[in-house]
Amino acid sequence: MRDFSKDHRWLSLNTATVRKQGDLVAIIEACARHGIRAIDPWRDQVAAVGLERAARAVRDAGLELTGYCRGGMFTSDAAHRIEARDDNRRAVDEAKALGAPCIVLVVGGLPQYSRPGSAASKDILAARSQVHDGIAEMMEYADSANMPLAIEPLHPAYAGDRACVNTTKQALDICDALDPKRSGALGVALDVYHIWWDPELLPQIARAGKDRLLAFHVCDWLVPTKDILNDRGMMGDGVIDIKSVRSAVEAQGFAGYSEIEIFSEEWWSKPMDEVLQTCIERHRSVV
Repeated sequence: MRDFSKDHRWLSLNTATVRKQGDLVAIIEACARHGIRAIDPWRDQVAAVGLERAARAVRDAGLELTGYCRGGMFTSDAAHRIEARDDNRRAVDEAKALGAPCIVLVVGGLPQYSRPGSAASKDILAARSQVHDGIAEMMEYADSANMPLAIEPLHPAYAGDRACVNTTKQALDICDALDPKRSGALGVALDVYHIWWDPELLPQIARAGKDRLLAFHVCDWLVPTKDILNDRGMMGDGVIDIKSVRSAVEAQGFAGYSEIEIFSEEWWSKPMDEVLQTCIERHRSVV
């Protein structure tokens, strides 16, 4: 396993971590000040400053991207299917313009939550079938742009509203069904917040192998967690054995960035420079 204690060259910042402290350009400038070499921006943040300006800011700062958040939300009723398809095609175009290495997919839960206005349903099996079909359709468009797609399994608490793919096994089953030759077009983004609890995690990471491991995200799980969405912990403040998960990922040959992604009202209330400095310190000591 790589030694992160001496520097933070393999730290990437998911820009949601400081989304309330400034716009994307301000975040990019702050990362440059702190010697952070890579980011993973969110689509709404890119839209707020404009795609061309965002791409220019990334280039001017000399940053790499570790992904683009997010595509997906495939589940909908029939009236919203074209909306979902077109939105995901725009995500591919944006990711290409920014120079992202992959698009992170949050696949969607029940249709009324994934695509507001859709008819309500409780059929999670149908939702999962739609996810399979939606990813297959998106892959056709993404292939033309040579843009890999990374399925992110989310904690089961999100199955209803955000993602009905909840384990690494489920995500890899989709990968095997849609990309059996392991072409590199489809893989997974593994976030320790969502997968740390899974008793099958380590064998599933081994099953993924280097070619399916497209992104690796870190934060921590607080006990107690006050808000399942917006109370993630800074690495070291919770109960996740982050290094053991990273060790398993790197044992498969993953040599990319450890991307810090923290949704937290507490950390959003702190100055951006303080958050970034803490991320650097914890990256060196905990991750």
